[in-house]
Amino acid sequence: MVNTVSKSPYVIGTRRMVGMAIFTAMIIIFQLIATFVKIGSFPITLVLIPIVVGAAVYGPKSGAWFGGVFGFVVLIACIFGWDPGGNILWNASPFLTALLCLVKGIAAGYISGLVYAALSKNNIYLGVVAAAIVCPIVNTGIFCVAMVLLFHKILVEWAAGQNIVFYLIFGIAGINFLIEMAVNVVLCPAVTRIIKAGKLA
Repeated sequence: MVNTVSKSPYVIGTRRMVGMAIFTAMIIIFQLIATFVKIGSFPITLVLIPIVVGAAVYGPKSGAWFGGVFGFVVLIACIFGWDPGGNILWNASPFLTALLCLVKGIAAGYISGLVYAALSKNNIYLGVVAAAIVCPIVNTGIFCVAMVLLFHKILVEWAAGQNIVFYLIFGIAGINFLIEMAVNVVLCPAVTRIIKAGKLA
């Protein structure tokens, strides 16, 4: 006998709302913790996996929401000085810093959701791996581009005579990016199981 109650739009909508709330809370908590875990000049981002999972289970638009939540927490850290490098950017230009934090987070969540949706139709594991790789690439890539285009003077000061490209890749983003990428890829099998369970719920 088919359980019509569990399939009703009301129940499905409630489950989605609860799930979205849980992922949102996880992202806020993980990123607040990560704010104080630094390797190099900027904190390690621990929330890319929840963003990828959320985007895969609930779709690209929800991925954009989760990425936006992540970006907002990063912005708060910049404003209050929990992230010293981000605080320098905030003091230089509050508007551009806010724009950068939100855009890179939203883009990372949305694009990883699109990648998963496109590739998981044939192979869910491939979709997970690709989304897990794309998420930190988009997040870090937008940050690097913004530093060059919007905060070039600060970037030059931080480089202190070093080659700008070398410093940007290996001094600011490099180690953090590699750690984030490695964590995402290593956790892909577990992420695949979580996504399957989430879609069956």
